Amino acid sequence: MADDPQRNFRSTYYEKVGFRGVEEKKSLEILLKDNPLDLEKLSTFSQRFPLPSMYRVHVWKVLLGILPPHSDSHTLVGSYRKDQYQDIMEALEDEENEDFLSISQAMEEIVEDPVDCYWLIKSFISQFHTKFGDSIPHLPKSLEHYLSQEEPGLLSHLKNSGALAQLPYSLWFRRCFAGCLPESSLQRVWDKVISGSCKILVFVALEILLSYKIMLLGISRPEGVVKFLCNIPQENTDVIVTKAIDLWHKYCGTPIHAM
Repeated sequence: MADDPQRNFRSTYYEKVGFRGVEEKKSLEILLKDNPLDLEKLSTFSQRFPLPSMYRVHVWKVLLGILPPHSDSHTLVGSYRKDQYQDIMEALEDEENEDFLSISQAMEEIVEDPVDCYWLIKSFISQFHTKFGDSIPHLPKSLEHYLSQEEPGLLSHLKNSGALAQLPYSLWFRRCFAGCLPESSLQRVWDKVISGSCKILVFVALEILLSYKIMLLGISRPEGVVKFLCNIPQENTDVIVTKAIDLWHKYCGTPIHAM
């Protein structure tokens, strides 16, 4: 797939969670007919098969516990954060919940419809942990390697000051920059993650360090470095992401499924 900076990441997910099979439809119709409020069966089904859009609202309501028996109401409730995504959070380790909530909050700023938002978050989290769960712990070393190639002086400063080990890796790599980048820039990064590469996260982090090199070199305490990197200026992030994508191509060619 050719890289298109204007391609909205949501289009990829609408394709991935779209309904194409016949057997899945038959299975779900039988399930809903037998017992529309069987939460365990619905949860199992939604984990095994992509759902057609005609059923997503129904299942979403059932999982939230807001659909009474035989109800035809199409009224949707507002965002509940933890309550709304409880079925997803139960599948995560406790320490992953805050990362998940940061991603969900960012997604809610991007996607207006709460049902679409729910399924996009569910798919994003599932793909991220399934495909990249084993790779995420190695990304800090990868960042160190590329920083040594691009700016060894800055790397030495971060090491000597003790800041390198305390960089906001969770914010960058586990939360995929949710809460760090504004939504307009975040979509471009997530587009690459969804397309099959978590390594783009390394190059976004690298470009942040390079872009604020002068500022970082002037900070001697690690907590000062972390505080600044967790609250980077928001007006220059589109340029940072563009340069990060250029670095990604420089070191990885034109990757389709890098790392």
